[in-house]
This record gives sequence, C-alpha cells and structure tokens, in this order.
Amino acid sequence: MGLSPSFYLFFALLIGLCFGSFLNVVITRLPVMLMRRWRNEARASLELAEEKSLRFNLATPRSMCPRCEQPIAWHDNLPLIGWLKRRGKCAHCQTSISIQYPFVELMGGLLAVVVVALHGPTLSAMFIYGACVTLLALAVIDFRTYLLPDMLTLPLLWAGLAYQLLFQPLLLPGAVIGAMAGYLVLWSFYWVFKLITGKEGMGFGDFKLLAALGAWVGWSMLPLLLILSAGIGAIIGLVAQAIYPRLRGQPLPFGPFLALAGWVCILVGNELMTLYTSLLY
Repeated sequence: MGLSPSFYLFFALLIGLCFGSFLNVVITRLPVMLMRRWRNEARASLELAEEKSLRFNLATPRSMCPRCEQPIAWHDNLPLIGWLKRRGKCAHCQTSISIQYPFVELMGGLLAVVVVALHGPTLSAMFIYGACVTLLALAVIDFRTYLLPDMLTLPLLWAGLAYQLLFQPLLLPGAVIGAMAGYLVLWSFYWVFKLITGKEGMGFGDFKLLAALGAWVGWSMLPLLLILSAGIGAIIGLVAQAIYPRLRGQPLPFGPFLALAGWVCILVGNELMTLYTSLLY
C-alpha cells in the first residue's frame, strides 16, 4: 500500500519549513561574508594588513540576538514555532525579531508543498524546489542590500542547464539561448539607459539573474517573464510611493520582481503560455 498524497505534502511542508530556516541564515550572513571578503581584498590591493575578526560563516557563530548577543536556544529556533512562541521577541532582551524570519520559513514550506503538488516527490521536483528557494533567498537579499550574489545566481544558471539536460534534453538548446538572451536583454537596457540619462538603471546581478531564469524557462518564455516582472514592479512601486511619499525618487531593487516572475514561469509558465496563445489566436 503506497503512501497517500497528503503524506507527501505534509512531509514536504516540514522539510520546506526547515529549509526556510536555513535560508534565513544564508540571507543574513552571506552579504556580511561578502562585505568582509571585499574589504580584505581592497586592503590587500593597498598593501594593508588584513582585518582581524572572529570567524564568521554560515555555520559559525551560533544564531544569536543581534542586540543582546545571547545565543538562541534550539527550541526557539524551531521554524515558525519559535517565533510564535516568543511572540516575535527575543527571550532575553525582548527586542522585536524581524518578520523576515517567519516569512522566509513559511515561504520555504509553501513552495515545497506547491512543487510536490505539481510534480510529485521526484528528483526533478528537487531541482525545481532548489531553484525556487534560491530565488527566494536572492529576492530577500536584494530587497535588503541591493545585492544579487554570484554565489547564488551562477549556480542557479548552471542548475537550470543541468535540469534541462537531465529531464528535458530536447529543450536544452532553447535553455542555452535563453541564458544568453536573458543576459543580453538587460545588459542592452542598462547601457541604453545609461547613455540616455547618465545613470545606472540596474546592477550586473540583474543580468545574471535573468540569464539564470532564461536557462530554466527557455528563450520563448523570456518576454512573458519580463512583462510579469516589470508589471509587478511598476504596480508595487507606485503603491509603495503613494503610501510612503519618502520613497519617491528612491531606487527600487528589480531582483525581487524577477524572482517572483521566475516562480510563476518555472511553476506554471507552460499553462500561462497556452492561455496567452489561445487568447491571441
């Protein structure tokens, strides 16, 4: 007797919540790790001594409150449960804990459920889930720091090509073209915008992210992806500026909107393309 679909979905939810907890570590620590590395590279080029600091990576030190620096107990680190149990506050100093933590954990769980519901408990689903949570990490990092680290975008690109090679080899040429076209489209926009205005409209990380998404969805879906990301970004930007006037004139990261459109195209892009073509013809 096989296991029921509801069991797989529940198991996916638990695994996804735990993976979301790990993503919070990546989101919080990876930018700091990069900044430290860049500072030391700059000091080395100036022939200055390397900065001395405590070891800091994804495993060390233990999770702690950023204000009182008290280590967080294991039971307070349980995905969602720990945050809800403490009502979003540190157990020691009562400092509020960012809503980012339960949000990312919940999204990690929900994405796992959606992927398993659409693709079943398969190896291809693991690849797709990996792409979705990488996009989640990139979206939050870009929102917080305006960075899209190569350490995430480039593996995402190669994973997309590997996915096509393993599971859809006939689509591999389209994926390669998609990666090339994705980079070229935003690279061209960047230079046209800079030549016209003298300003930089986006960062090089956006080029690499769209190239990675092109590898996952192929060149034919790039127009839909760009329309979705630009449309969502424009709507959210206008609403945010209407609610918070101080945001007017402030730069808006494009990565979160690319990531959101990437989720849509990776998960249900074929259905959207079918609907789009049926409406046209």
